[in-house]
Amino acid sequence: MSQSMDMVRVIYNALADKKGEDIKVIDISEISVMADYFIIANGNSDSQVSALVENVDEKTHAAGYGLKQQEGARGGAWILLDYGDVIVHVFGRESRSFYNLEHVWSDGKIVEM
Repeated sequence: MSQSMDMVRVIYNALADKKGEDIKVIDISEISVMADYFIIANGNSDSQVSALVENVDEKTHAAGYGLKQQEGARGGAWILLDYGDVIVHVFGRESRSFYNLEHVWSDGKIVEM
């Protein structure tokens, strides 16, 4: 298994552990040099968004993956976690619908987990 896919599994499970909604993994490796995968999820409230981000941070750190950059404030409507080959987008429900990243990156391949 590639390191990127291992990281995807760690992140996916961390989001699922905290009841992240509608978790999508998109393989963008063939359409972008930015990363190999986007992972998109949302929470129901600011506190759930924060819990999702904190759990991803904890689980990736424990697995030996370092966060390169974070954008957005904890508890915000959209938090981006950049792990290099994997970029995680955690939204509040309304923000996810507004930005609709699944449509923006529809040329990528959905990865079934």
